[in-house]
Amino acid sequence: MLRASANLLGLAWWARVESRNPDVTYWFGPFVRRSTLERELETFLTDLRSESPAVLEHQLLRTRRSEPFTVEHPQG
Repeated sequence: MLRASANLLGLAWWARVESRNPDVTYWFGPFVRRSTLERELETFLTDLRSESPAVLEHQLLRTRRSEPFTVEHPQG
């Protein structure tokens, strides 16, 4: 409930993770505390690394998000 409220108000912490080959943006969250996001993020990144993307970058943001949490970018 607290996370949903924080997200609704734009106060929740999210990680935006960008991968290349495949070209996908993943959103991981919401979290009330940045420290909790930082602690949980490594497990998420380890799982994504198992898919062997060419590049994997992330950014921590305090924002409001709704679905979709995974966005595939068409190659072209």
